[in-house]
Amino acid sequence: MVKLTRDEQAMLEGAEGPLKRRALENVIKYAELVGAESLCPIRRATTFCGKHSYLNAAGDLNFREMFSRVQMGSDEILELAAIEPGCQTQSCVSPCETFEHQAFRQSKDLFAENQEYLKQSRAMGIVEVGTCSPYLNGWLPLPGEHFVTTESGMTILGNSLWGACCNSDGIEAAFWSSICGRTPLWGRHLPEGRRASIRVKIDFAPGEMLEWDLLGRAIGRKLPLHSQPVLSGDFSGADFNKLRQMLTALAVSSNCEICHIVGLTPEAPTLEAAFQGQDPAAYPEISLTRADLALAYQSVCDPGQGPVGLVSLGCPHYDIYQLQEVARLIKGRRVAPGVDLQVWTTLAIKGLADHNGFTETIEKAGGRLYSGSCPVTINSDYISGYSGILFDSLKQSGSARLYAAGPVYYGSTAACLEAAMAGEWKDDYRWKG
Repeated sequence: MVKLTRDEQAMLEGAEGPLKRRALENVIKYAELVGAESLCPIRRATTFCGKHSYLNAAGDLNFREMFSRVQMGSDEILELAAIEPGCQTQSCVSPCETFEHQAFRQSKDLFAENQEYLKQSRAMGIVEVGTCSPYLNGWLPLPGEHFVTTESGMTILGNSLWGACCNSDGIEAAFWSSICGRTPLWGRHLPEGRRASIRVKIDFAPGEMLEWDLLGRAIGRKLPLHSQPVLSGDFSGADFNKLRQMLTALAVSSNCEICHIVGLTPEAPTLEAAFQGQDPAAYPEISLTRADLALAYQSVCDPGQGPVGLVSLGCPHYDIYQLQEVARLIKGRRVAPGVDLQVWTTLAIKGLADHNGFTETIEKAGGRLYSGSCPVTINSDYISGYSGILFDSLKQSGSARLYAAGPVYYGSTAACLEAAMAGEWKDDYRWKG
């Protein structure tokens, strides 16, 4: 039996309306399944808004019907109401770019339907940002703060870098929690659920951004299931973007939800602290060398060379300084005919790029700056329409090969831009280690 507070009991009895009652009922069932004895309040959430393709399985329903049946699991068509006022909620990526659909071979009807879904979400109090990187919009949890998210990268970033508390809850659970402001108190929401379970020794100093991306992949390939690693090594070259790239790659290469880094993350000032007073030597250890990076690279970049039709940058979505760097590298040059060069960011960051002239520079070179989605999220048919595709993101490269009709390449941002200018991926662009 889940113990409820007086306010939670009143909500369960319908004092705050049928939508919140249903959301809390679902959260309580979730708590019972995982053995949580109580709930905890959340102050932040991200939700997977929009007319995503997985919803097609439910048939031709309007937003209210779809939300009731799929997100809320209710046979009753619920009256839509505001989410919990104290829960700052943002939307994750949607299946459409913020303003365009023809460039992505999407129908006007799909685009309009997606816009209606987002409009209805905004009416409920969800702030539409359309990003996998909510922290770029000021969505920053404090240490010890409880939050929910649909984004694997945000789960591991929040737990690891900020010491905030989150589990990989899933799409529907994030909606429930944002509506009732509660989530089960279990897993990473409990101190004991955050203890390191394995030591990872890095025998080299990662350098450029790509190597941090590969490091996440290399660690994930070696971790046992349900591991909570603590990393030790030379991280003197770290910055926030390198760490978010590494942790995002780790999250999609394993089921890891928290990663401690000795001397960098708040719960690991020392190796011993990551194990919460237990002897680190009692736990297993694995080591990584640069050879592991090479194996990771081979797993996400197809061999050989050839033409590319799509070059996509920005996963996780780029910040303003990454856009500044792209503009610097591309200024005065021209993308090869037949190549779609796409750079992805948040709507807010795109506004800054417009103001600072970065968007103009990218577009003069033949590229486009987009927001609200990414190629993999748009749909599988879109990816399969290109004979060769190239990313500077390990996450995108790994996901895209599920749908790609031709080779999928992966390289540094600079290498991707060189390939976009040449119209082909060359062996010279490949990471050599």
